[in-house]
Amino acid sequence: MTDLLFRGGPAFTRATRSAGRSTPRFAEAVLVRDGRIAAVGDEDEVLRRARPGHETVDLGGRLLTPGFVDAHIHPVQAGLERAKCDISQVYGLPSYLEKIAGYAAAHPDHKWIDGGGWDMSAFPGGLPHRTQLDFLDRPVYLIQRDHHAAWVNTRALEIAGITAETPDPADGRIERDADGAPSGVLHEGAMDLVGLLTPRPTESDIDAALMDAQSYLFSLGITGWQDAIVGSYAGSDDQYPAYISAAESGRLKAHVVGALWWDRTRGAEQIEEMTERRARSVGRFHARSVKIMQDGIPENFTAAVIEPYCNCGPDQRGLSYVDPALLKGYVAELDRRGFQVHFHAIGERAVREALDALEGSAPANRHHIAHVQIIEPSDIPRFARLEVTANLQPLWATHHMQMDELCIPFLGEERSGWQYPFADLVKTGARLCAGSDWPVSSADPLQGMHVAVNRTEPGGSVHADYPTAQTPFLPRQSLDLATVMAAYTQGSARINHDDEAGVIEEGMRADLVVLDRDPYALEPQDIWTTQVAMTFVDGEAVYERPA
Repeated sequence: MTDLLFRGGPAFTRATRSAGRSTPRFAEAVLVRDGRIAAVGDEDEVLRRARPGHETVDLGGRLLTPGFVDAHIHPVQAGLERAKCDISQVYGLPSYLEKIAGYAAAHPDHKWIDGGGWDMSAFPGGLPHRTQLDFLDRPVYLIQRDHHAAWVNTRALEIAGITAETPDPADGRIERDADGAPSGVLHEGAMDLVGLLTPRPTESDIDAALMDAQSYLFSLGITGWQDAIVGSYAGSDDQYPAYISAAESGRLKAHVVGALWWDRTRGAEQIEEMTERRARSVGRFHARSVKIMQDGIPENFTAAVIEPYCNCGPDQRGLSYVDPALLKGYVAELDRRGFQVHFHAIGERAVREALDALEGSAPANRHHIAHVQIIEPSDIPRFARLEVTANLQPLWATHHMQMDELCIPFLGEERSGWQYPFADLVKTGARLCAGSDWPVSSADPLQGMHVAVNRTEPGGSVHADYPTAQTPFLPRQSLDLATVMAAYTQGSARINHDDEAGVIEEGMRADLVVLDRDPYALEPQDIWTTQVAMTFVDGEAVYERPA
């Protein structure tokens, strides 16, 4: 195999942290041989080690980085949604209705119109209504961008038999009009009441969705990820067989960890099944993590908080999906068996419940808590003490409409100031990894880095022109670029137990990304303009941006 030499621009090899900041380390040249990093350092020194006939990638001042690893993402779900009625690329009710009508006209044979991507902030109070979709005579089921609610029309409610008398499920809520009639929004577990009736994708559909997502993620420099739900959830279909098939055939080129879904309607008996699934991991796919979703989101008051939400009554404290009294025992058994636990925790009570459950767990299992939107300040140092990694979704830490209109007024001033405390986590010694939660938000790591550094909306975002979008959100919690780039590379690779990736060092796997410019040379407000030019996995080019 021909040697590949990268020269002519800086190579970000890793970051080292000291006193709450990271120092980026750079090299002049990198040599790849047989899918591995063969040499790193000064250009003359690296060139001497290259074999005759080597190929050269002239960076031309552009930056070479380790491949990005998304530590919390849903690629199969995203791929399926991209093939359905996808309204995530437009914003506002008129645009949504235009897209929905166009999709329905193009697919007259579809018995259901399903898909998603609507934004709560596009509707008064965050709530669309069934009647807005009643121009269609077919049932409609559209998942909210955050995947914590669904928008349905009257026909869908009729098919599901949902009326004013239908009780809320224990883990969700049916939004209702003043007379008690269902309004057309189903929150959390209530989504299943309609979602389970929609047409199921075939094995071929799921496989195509995975392959489509992989190609798209390569275009963003993502060479590995942790799929945050592998299993059936809220009307979804199990992605596990698709990953196994793609890994066995060699079509899965990315390095992937699957987080097996913890069914909150069951107990410890499911751990044996998870152990069997882990044993069947193959090739570049390993099911070594378990995803426990501990709460919902603040926008619909399902995020678990300590004190009640403001203006919502004295008993509205959100939901703990897994009984905290049982949670510690479940986590202890998973930890004993060597599983990594991957928590979803957004409210400060859910974060505390996750940390309490992880007390005494083995650091070697590399447990992590995703989202961490609100952390009560006394819990921040516990991440470092327990060696629990904070899994950041930086794109959410801005003054977008959903934050200003659907979060802050109901969280209150003090608790609103506890949101996305990235810098405080770093200062107390916490490890970081990073992800996108795609298709909830953009999968582009460079957009996430922009927000982590600036705490403002990146250009091109549907929220970029919102009146306060360019006002930094809690700017004292911003990170330097090296810290957040390290979270997307070495931090996320570590979470995947992938100790052969995440940094550019001799002997490491050649998962590499060429950016179209050097973001370290840009003004911070311009980081978002950076794009991926080339992506390599195991030294093989898997993406090159068209000229």
